[in-house]
Amino acid sequence: MIVPPGLPPQVSAAFLTRQGGVSVGPWHGLNLSASTGDDPGAVRANRTRACAGLGIDPERVSMVRQVHGDGLVVADAPIRPGLFTGDLSGWPEGDALLSRGLDVPLLVLAADCVPVLIWRADGSAVAAVHAGWRGIIGGVVEAAVAAVDGPAGAAIGPAVGVCHYPVDESLRGRFARDFGPETVVGEALDLALAVKICLERSGIKRSDTQVVGRCTACEPEVFFSHRRDGAPGGRHGAVIWRRSTP
Repeated sequence: MIVPPGLPPQVSAAFLTRQGGVSVGPWHGLNLSASTGDDPGAVRANRTRACAGLGIDPERVSMVRQVHGDGLVVADAPIRPGLFTGDLSGWPEGDALLSRGLDVPLLVLAADCVPVLIWRADGSAVAAVHAGWRGIIGGVVEAAVAAVDGPAGAAIGPAVGVCHYPVDESLRGRFARDFGPETVVGEALDLALAVKICLERSGIKRSDTQVVGRCTACEPEVFFSHRRDGAPGGRHGAVIWRRSTP
């Protein structure tokens, strides 16, 4: 578990790893995804373990069915209480969540895409974002910052690094035009840097953005990576919430 620094006193957040779960095979470890072929019982057990480690109520966790877009879902109250460790499926589509409520953990999944956690500086709102290259181009990061609606901080979690993310010339050109030539390194994209630029353009100072700076593809014992392992495979989580108690 990686806890970002600089959080407001009433906000908690963490980037989870694959370590400590019960899944086996290509999902081995703490796989939190119910849509990549893992045994549902193992996913429920992993989610229960993750919640116990975080000290949160699994009945109140909210997610979205991630579609690599720019949709944002508001969860001021739990979206579908109990679904996280119950039926598992049936979440609304989206790639970002916002909450102004208390004790409503927001969780996004990733295995190379960039997980982004955002909080209003006064702790009155939090957001969680799943940002792949399509979502970055589509403005999902900017949408989440706008929804937080005020001075904010952010944390960029583990994601695939330039060492493992070569893409075609057309996509490299698109990122160079939209986010600056520094986001292209040789034949690869720096997705985390592109997200940082999106945050800065949205009004979050670079000094108020924390970057974990670890490549998911480089650490197979710690992180899942679709680029490294292909399908099927697991997903780890990033979670943020406002606490009702200190």
